[in-house]
Amino acid sequence: MRILHTSDLHLGHKLYGTHRYHEFSKLLEWLATTIRKNGADALVIAGDIFDSQTPSNRILKLYYRFLSTISHSSCRHVIIVGGNHDSPALLNAPGELLRFLNIHVIGRVPDDIDEQIIVLDDISGNPALMVLAVPYLRDRDIRSSEAGESISDKQDKFLRGIQNHYLQLTERALEKQKQLSIEIPLLATGHLFCRGGQTRQGDGVRELYVGTLVQVGLDTFPTEIDYLALGHLHLPQMVAEQENRRYSGAPLAMSFSEAREQKSVFLVDFNKRQRVQEIPVPCFQKLEQISGNLEHILKTISELAKCNESILLEINYQGTTLVDELQEQIHEAVENTALEVLRISNKRRYDHILQQSSEIKTLEELSPRQVFQQCLDLHEIPDCQQQEMMLDFETAMHTMQNDE
Repeated sequence: MRILHTSDLHLGHKLYGTHRYHEFSKLLEWLATTIRKNGADALVIAGDIFDSQTPSNRILKLYYRFLSTISHSSCRHVIIVGGNHDSPALLNAPGELLRFLNIHVIGRVPDDIDEQIIVLDDISGNPALMVLAVPYLRDRDIRSSEAGESISDKQDKFLRGIQNHYLQLTERALEKQKQLSIEIPLLATGHLFCRGGQTRQGDGVRELYVGTLVQVGLDTFPTEIDYLALGHLHLPQMVAEQENRRYSGAPLAMSFSEAREQKSVFLVDFNKRQRVQEIPVPCFQKLEQISGNLEHILKTISELAKCNESILLEINYQGTTLVDELQEQIHEAVENTALEVLRISNKRRYDHILQQSSEIKTLEELSPRQVFQQCLDLHEIPDCQQQEMMLDFETAMHTMQNDE
């Protein structure tokens, strides 16, 4: 069996409000082509298929078109598990229909634990791989609350619950192997944070537990698992330097901090000897992060413009002087080019505003309206928009206070 392991597609993700439909369409086309070219028998997506629990109809259309495409390819099986960004109900809704296409969706932990154990057949119809399809484990799935528990008690109980879930599944899978009278490899999925995992600032990895980011140890997973296909962390990496415990990472950059990271998916061969091959994902939309003083920023923009290539920009002004009309100068520099500025961060203006507000010592001394006004000033929102945004803010505050 040959498996393609990916995760964290985050379909519908936006960069500073900018839609990325073109990128997602190209990514899914590339995945389908890669599956076909490499003769993958199965696709495993380890969580965070969507970026939010309410994806748009356009994003859902891309998703279902992709599933239809690969169901007519060499890929005979698809395993999809929910992540912390996904809506379990949305993922599970077409489950019965998709199962006829050998597409197995586990949005949340089912009532019957055996539903998470899926046997995949080879091309001859013989059992060839057993998958423990574990989605993102929510607190209520594996831990019962007790009065008087401390945060530490809750965390310990949560970690034990995750470990027990994998242990119980593995034991049931081994029993099922005995019933089949055949020893086949075990692949397990997971959507969680393993201790020692690498992240990047601003990569969008959300906390998985209220109050802290619980990190599980490698001992959480039984040694009988032949390959652990993980999701949640956006950088492709091994867990504790073990070849058969891997995060595939997000195939697209989820922030400008990931712009220079090489994205990848993994091909896993289960034969007499297991082999893992990393396949780099091409860049479908170039991102660039420019930091420095105004002279450096304008010079870099000029050099990038010569490439005549579509590039999305994040600008971080870090000069020592307060520049008037910074945004106007930058937008003028990218005019009539293939460059598009999505965000301009002005550290000098931020420091200036803080200095002007130095007489206000604590957040408690600021009203919510003052905090919002400082946000508008900090991000240099034009005056013509500030009035409308302030009205929306006050309406939201009024609604919230009435609800209370």
